[in-house]
Amino acid sequence: MNIVVVGAALAGGRAATALRAEGHDGPITLVGAEPHRPYERPPLSKGFLTGSAELDSVFVHPEAWYAENDVELRMGTRATAIDRNAQRVVLGGGQELPYDRLLLATGAFPRPLTVPGAEELQPYYLRTIEDSERLKAAFRAGARVVVVGAGWIGLEAAAAARSAGAEVVVLEYAELPLLRVLGAEMGRVFADLHIEHGVDLRCGVRIASARAGERPGTGALVLEDGTEVAGDVVLAGVGVAPDVELARVAGLTVDDGIVVDASLRTADPAVFAAGDVANAFHPLYQRHIRVEHWANALNQPLTAARAMLGKPASYERLPYFFSDQYDLGMEYTGYVVPGGYDRVVVRGDLAAREFIAFWLSGDHVVAGMNVNVWDVTAPIGDLIRSGRPVEADRLADPDVTLEEV
Repeated sequence: MNIVVVGAALAGGRAATALRAEGHDGPITLVGAEPHRPYERPPLSKGFLTGSAELDSVFVHPEAWYAENDVELRMGTRATAIDRNAQRVVLGGGQELPYDRLLLATGAFPRPLTVPGAEELQPYYLRTIEDSERLKAAFRAGARVVVVGAGWIGLEAAAAARSAGAEVVVLEYAELPLLRVLGAEMGRVFADLHIEHGVDLRCGVRIASARAGERPGTGALVLEDGTEVAGDVVLAGVGVAPDVELARVAGLTVDDGIVVDASLRTADPAVFAAGDVANAFHPLYQRHIRVEHWANALNQPLTAARAMLGKPASYERLPYFFSDQYDLGMEYTGYVVPGGYDRVVVRGDLAAREFIAFWLSGDHVVAGMNVNVWDVTAPIGDLIRSGRPVEADRLADPDVTLEEV
């Protein structure tokens, strides 16, 4: 069986690993638009950006692994079309790759800053190794950094810039950071964190236009009230969009990502999708969800590999992500749509930022976030999966173990 993987970041690299581990001994070809062998993206806004991790740490495998495992790498190569009838992937140079099974791991791309003047300003973005290297060089003592967007990427970049001694302004449209993801209670925690570390956090602001400086990525943002916010570095962290164009043109079902079932198979039985681009049916939630986080790219490829090889497979892991900002480390488990919870219960010391927060819908735990408290993701996940009712007082009581709640 000939397997082609389009997209050679973490999901693509992990797919090659899983296919060999599951016994596939046929050809595997990884096609990636970037010049690098498969790598992980979290260090680009964390350890590698702050200088605490070396570049070698981001790669999924040593370079020799691919030859040793007979995996062909086509880096710096863009797939331009899928001929589903002939089961071929068309590459940018016109070459065609035949496949028996195709995995689309095309990921996502940064949403552009679209205010008037942004194209001339050419703001920084953070998605690739090159992006992270440019920002690392620009984050220096005395530099003025303006970050648009107080989501995970924006806040992690802001923390890295402050740690390097830069002055930092964060501009956020919502009233608090991470409001859609965490809600107001926990959004306040991250607002206070950055303010305490000297970030000029401005929430509830709208950007009217941008004015380019002398060099790309420098200039000023003009707010609707006329205020100008100038920076030596202007970073746009306004989210990402799934890279679905290849799938859409091929006639696959696209709706906030490539729509797949629990085995990560599309409506075409020969085509699968995994990672940021996959909008997958989740058996626990009984709905399709798409999660733009490392854990999906890490774990979904095993399910896809098994399914491509004709083995029983269903992706049922709970959504999970993590973040490191200054001295705050956190992990989040579960899935909550905006407004999809009734209250937040906190166990531990909120002021000291050593706690677990639980999101409850009725008397059921639907998500949990541990902040500077470790080795609790498994019991948090058990609470979510069990669906059993909990008493809020016991949930908040650190003398009651999570297993006993």
